[in-house]
This record gives sequence, structure tokens and C-alpha cells, in this order.
Amino acid sequence: MNNGNISFFQLVLQAHALVQCILFLLIVASVLSWAVILAKRGLLARVQKASVNFENRFWSGGTLSDLYESQRRGREGDEGLGQIFCAGYEEFTRQQGSRTNPDDALAAVQRQMRVAQARELERLEGGLSMLATIGSTSPYVGLFGTVWGIMTAFIAIGNVKQATLASVAPGIAEALIATAVGLFAAIPAVVAYNFFTSRVERIESRFSTFSEEMIGILERGLRGGTASRAG
Repeated sequence: MNNGNISFFQLVLQAHALVQCILFLLIVASVLSWAVILAKRGLLARVQKASVNFENRFWSGGTLSDLYESQRRGREGDEGLGQIFCAGYEEFTRQQGSRTNPDDALAAVQRQMRVAQARELERLEGGLSMLATIGSTSPYVGLFGTVWGIMTAFIAIGNVKQATLASVAPGIAEALIATAVGLFAAIPAVVAYNFFTSRVERIESRFSTFSEEMIGILERGLRGGTASRAG
């Protein structure tokens, strides 16, 4: 090997087997994190847009029954606020038909809406734990590979009579690659986790606010009023 002309790939190919395994694991972790990042970005954007559109329709006036039928026909009630609304309204119609005490009926509607909201949040938060795990562990995995590589390099140096910079540099460089790859995997995962967590929290706040507003409307309907929206 010509130590004066060493490429990145040469260093990886000549690294210790354990270091190569660590590099492979880190690359797989990076690919998984980017897959989650791209999927989560699309999901959150879609739910955010659907929720804004639904709220505009919700407050446009008219009856909840008309909105419910529109949601069912358009198949737009499958996620976000539409899903929470449909779950609450379906329970509302069941309670109206059973002539249950208004307080008990309202509690049943609230439970259904909370369940629907919890399911939506669980779906939105899916994959975030993986990003957190990759972001927190990848630097340490890379550091372990670096420590092992440096230790192996120094053992090899100890077996020669005369060590020069040219003979030491490749071993140290191939060891440091593990730390670099660990950071390459960790940084996007940490940034994405913080960004997506913030977005999920904002969406959760929107869900909770809407649920409170809808419960107020349904309460009037259960107590003999009309379940309609403000124009």
C-alpha cells in the first residue's frame, strides 16, 4: 500500500473487522433514520393540511350531520381532526338514540374523542423513538469503533521497531472514520426528532382545542339544542 495516497474507501476496506461491522451498523441506522424522516415529514404535512381544511369547513356554518356525511363521502375523515370529529359525532348520534342522561352521554362522547385523538397521536409519533435512539446512541457506537481501531493501530505499531507518521496515520485515520460516520448518522436524527416532536405537540394542541370546542357544541345538542356550528 502507498501510504501517501490513501482514499476513504481504502481506509474502510483495510479497517479492522469489528470497525467495519460498526460502520455497517451506523450506515444502516442512517438509512433507517432518513426513511423515517422522509415518511414522517410527508405524514405531518398531510395531517396539518387536512386539519386546517377541516377546521375551515367546520366553522363555515351548517349542521354537524351535513359535515359528517361530507366527511364520509369524501373519505377525508380517516386522519387528523376529521377522524376525531367522526368518532365524536358517531357516539353523539348513538347517545341521542339511547336517550341516556346528558351528562353520561357527554362523557361517552368525550371518551370516544380522546381515544380517537390518542390513536392519531400514536400514529404521528410512530418512528420518533427510533430517531431518538439513533441520535443518542450513534456517536457512542462510532466512538467505540474509534477506540477499538486506535487500540488495534497502537498494538500494530508496538510490534515494529521504528514507527513513522506515515505508518501511524492510516491506522488512526481509519479509526476516526467510525466517529465521523456516527456523527453523520446522529446529527440528522437528533435535528429531525426535535423538529417533528415540536410539530406533533402543535398538532396535539390543535386537536385538544378542537375537541373542547366540539364538546361544547355537542353538549347543547344533548341538552335539547341544535348541534350546529358558528358561521
